[in-house]
Amino acid sequence: MTPSRHDHFPAADLPRRQRMRAAATALAGRWQAEDEAPGGLLAAIRIAGDLPPDAALATLAPWLDDAGWLGARLDAALALLAADPFARPPLRPVGGGALAGILLAEAGNIRVTLLVRPFEAQGASETGDAALALFAPGRARLRVLHAGGAAIEMHDVAVSAAEEAGGFTARAASSCITAPPRRLVAGEVLMLDTARQAISLTGGDGDVLMLEIAVQPPSPLPVRAYDVASGGLAHVSASRRDSSFRGMALALLRSLGRRDAAPLFAAETRGEDFAARWTAMRELVALDPAAAQPLLAVMATADPHPEVRRAAAATLALFAPEPAPCPA
Repeated sequence: MTPSRHDHFPAADLPRRQRMRAAATALAGRWQAEDEAPGGLLAAIRIAGDLPPDAALATLAPWLDDAGWLGARLDAALALLAADPFARPPLRPVGGGALAGILLAEAGNIRVTLLVRPFEAQGASETGDAALALFAPGRARLRVLHAGGAAIEMHDVAVSAAEEAGGFTARAASSCITAPPRRLVAGEVLMLDTARQAISLTGGDGDVLMLEIAVQPPSPLPVRAYDVASGGLAHVSASRRDSSFRGMALALLRSLGRRDAAPLFAAETRGEDFAARWTAMRELVALDPAAAQPLLAVMATADPHPEVRRAAAATLALFAPEPAPCPA
């Protein structure tokens, strides 16, 4: 077996591990103090948090236009690694797949993220029949720090005022339209209405780095994933982050077989977000069909969303007893 750098981790060197931990903790504390001080990033985000999304992005634009603060932060993280290659800089990774990121700051509905697409990840999940374009209600402003020779594709989907207000249905959803790719340009700024616009990257000869400020207030419009090749809707999920977190918790409880937690599933089937209601019901059916059946019956007739009612009725029909065989 090829040796890994982790084979050399100083597990038995307690003083060294304590020094690494202390250095990372001190750096995290320094960044926190800088961010929360007047004029700091978190302080600015909190001031912008009460503004409409477009106004919030305009207020925070200086943090995108001059990324010197980000360079200083990354230099400090690299210095930590230079002092000890096994140190863990206090940077929080988020996302996954071909375009992951580092969460730099977050407060309320606003997040600042460094998006990274390593060169070796290009083409891994962003092209071909399996490529998906993700649309989440909100606004985003992105600055391209390093283009890496990549091309960008813009995806657009129409959303009506009624859909944005809570009347979205998969049956009536518009198709996604993808524009021809164009060269990504270092330094350019992208402004996106993320309920209606999404991007994907193709090709390239180097890493792609983008600094993003995203504002995603609670919305009755769900997060939607579209198949880029066909333009068809592929998946719908809850857009409220609290609903998403509860959905993940319910999935974990279901995988653990926690039937005693059935009341938590039942409560979520009565929530505000229609996608979250159906996700909770689907998990409850998998966990405890007997407990789910009466709730399905109610959902099939009384849920406010027509597609949830249809899905519940179709699932309820699976519980119907098979007809007795005819007498010979």
